[in-house]
Amino acid sequence: MTIIFAFIAGTVIGSFLNVCVHRLPREESIIRPRSRCPACQAQIRAIDNIPLISFLLLGARCRDCGNPIAWRYPLVEALTGTLFAMTVAWFGVTPRAALLLAFLSGLVVVSFIDLDHQIIPNVVTLPGIPLGLLAGLVLGEPPLLDRVMGTLLGAGFLYLVLFYGGALFGQEAMGEGDLNLIALVGAFLGWQAVALTIFLGCLFGSAVGLALIASRRLGRRQHIPFGPFLSLGAVVALFWGDRLIAWYLRLM
Repeated sequence: MTIIFAFIAGTVIGSFLNVCVHRLPREESIIRPRSRCPACQAQIRAIDNIPLISFLLLGARCRDCGNPIAWRYPLVEALTGTLFAMTVAWFGVTPRAALLLAFLSGLVVVSFIDLDHQIIPNVVTLPGIPLGLLAGLVLGEPPLLDRVMGTLLGAGFLYLVLFYGGALFGQEAMGEGDLNLIALVGAFLGWQAVALTIFLGCLFGSAVGLALIASRRLGRRQHIPFGPFLSLGAVVALFWGDRLIAWYLRLM
């Protein structure tokens, strides 16, 4: 029942995260006005704002203007609900789980904003870094030193990639927002998770990029957003990182 409740609560939070994804790049308030249809600006009724259920009942269309509702909305709600349920299943109803839920919510927001606009807003990542480091003092797992090392080493490594990538290829290999994102990962998960996150992010990103190039949907010098792949790598590192690292050490 606790996991089911966590999933339901996650879908509700996911509905709010959709507001953040839509409004933050436009520098609009995430509090007011109430949610509106992007097409006709009609205010969304409470009955039409039930996570997942309203999307199905409305047939994926606005009640007022009939325009399609983007699939991103139920996707964000379902994804956030799943992450909430997994976190409670892994870590229980604990202070650490509560902080990780905030961290994962931030990853969802920056991932979908990066997909839509190819930017990672500092308003999400920068306030989260001191929060993650403060958690090291209060909770101690991972220790504060690991978190500080993860923040500095991860951002430093990506800075070198950003600098030398631009020097070698004449264009940025990634954005500065990616540096802040990996610093956020380090602040919450520590340096070992940062190393795994960068490796997995590069692996996932390369696989998708090569597939898009092979299908001629992406040019060789075109960018794809890196934030979603770093976020995916961070999620894998959070839930399965210890097992993956142990498996790798056994191979060595």
